[in-house]
Amino acid sequence: MSESYYPVTFSPIIVGAMRLGKWGAQMTTDELEVFVKGCIELGVTTFDHADIYGDYTTEADFGKVLAKNPEWRSQMQIITKCGICHVCENRPEYSVKAYDSSPEHIEASVNNSLEALSTKYIDCLLIHRPDMLMDPQGVEKIVQQLLEEGKIRSFGVSNFSSKQFKHLHDNVPLHTNQIEASLLQLDAFSNGTLEQLMDYHLRPMAWSPLGGGSVFSEEVDAKTQRIKNTATPLLEKYNCSMDQLLLAWLLRHPSQIIPVLGTTKLERVASAVQALDIEISRNDWYALYQASTGTTIA
Repeated sequence: MSESYYPVTFSPIIVGAMRLGKWGAQMTTDELEVFVKGCIELGVTTFDHADIYGDYTTEADFGKVLAKNPEWRSQMQIITKCGICHVCENRPEYSVKAYDSSPEHIEASVNNSLEALSTKYIDCLLIHRPDMLMDPQGVEKIVQQLLEEGKIRSFGVSNFSSKQFKHLHDNVPLHTNQIEASLLQLDAFSNGTLEQLMDYHLRPMAWSPLGGGSVFSEEVDAKTQRIKNTATPLLEKYNCSMDQLLLAWLLRHPSQIIPVLGTTKLERVASAVQALDIEISRNDWYALYQASTGTTIA
């Protein structure tokens, strides 16, 4: 495995594709082309997909843009995920939502994604959710095959616990674990997930890095209000916006978290890039952490 497996470098901010198509902005090909071009120009060159996004249509939407601009492929990194059997009209063979990490499903998913995305390779393939019926040896064999065929360049997982990650990593070298992590979702900071990735010298990816955007709402719960109260004076101190502060808080962690943005707006991507230059002090980091938990650390 080691001879075929090699690391892929991602941009420090990743754009998530989930809301670009049918499940969100429903961008036309021209609109998506402008968005992708703008991201690349901002240095945000990694795009995170999943086969199920848009009921199995968003990869193809993105692929139309790549087909029009094939020269962009060498400038970007494409992540896609597989393993969820999503019940919808585009998959009439699925009668119940399930997880499938069988070699047959992984291979078929990769081939479908390659065709939809108009690309010859995927920079990083992720198993979308832990499959209770997963056979690590079977996953190892198909990943080895896909690497040797040049269809994928690295392999990882998403939403795996630290124990689940180790169970698979003992058989298949993993490149990352894409998890939910934000100032409003702190589990990864206490359950060993981030420490494990640091031990393996791997960088985590964080989806929903702004906690679903609740801090931007007028009506908020007690936790979100505590965070807003603590963050407000820091916005002036660091001369930044709320979204930039939340991203800078994540980026401060030594595991070198890579945020996966859910935005469909170029101006939000540009704002996120500026957050890379904000260095939050240790005291302010802990002040925000304790605002989230609602308790003082021991």
